[in-house]
Amino acid sequence: MTRALYGYWRSSASYRVRIALAVKGLAYEQVAVNLAQGAQTGVGFKLLNPQGFVPYLIDDTAGLNQSLAIIEYLDEVHPDPSLLPGDALARARVRAVALQIACDIHPLNNLRVLKYLRAEMGQEQDAVDTWYRHWVETGFSALEEIAERATGAYLFGDTVTLADICLVPQMWNARRLQADIARFPALVAIDTRLNALAAVTAARPEAQPDAVR
Repeated sequence: MTRALYGYWRSSASYRVRIALAVKGLAYEQVAVNLAQGAQTGVGFKLLNPQGFVPYLIDDTAGLNQSLAIIEYLDEVHPDPSLLPGDALARARVRAVALQIACDIHPLNNLRVLKYLRAEMGQEQDAVDTWYRHWVETGFSALEEIAERATGAYLFGDTVTLADICLVPQMWNARRLQADIARFPALVAIDTRLNALAAVTAARPEAQPDAVR
């Protein structure tokens, strides 16, 4: 079977899929799409994904976009270890946290949004950084309450779930842009435990072949 992940080393959404693949022990080829150089807008990539976003997964003859859809597909096709709990209510709660991160926090701070603030809206870098930190810290305030109630090592027990897979990249980006994560000790503790896992370490941005060092 051919499996290839089109992504960018610093893309949070690509990072999520790398973690999922690593947790499940699935081999794949990495194909770098340099977002900083605009490779996602090129004709070649847009023939694959007209939306022009990463990640994009090719799994044999199937092509998939959108990180959460990709991860849930992988979880259904390769169910061990499962990234979602067994009962409907628990699955809904895990998905809700994943969506808080992937739909409410991340899109406001995506590279294309920050570029638009600078280029089209004429904002200085300090203002853009303030925008980023405001929305990350606002989102983390709600997540901290969930983390405080966690009864295991991670957000939902002692196994890695879809919610944890979304948390790790968002925490990495928050540190990179100097958000005040010290305000969220429960999230920091869970993220620290997740980053001690070999699968998560392997997926880290700086460990990728296209990383800029």
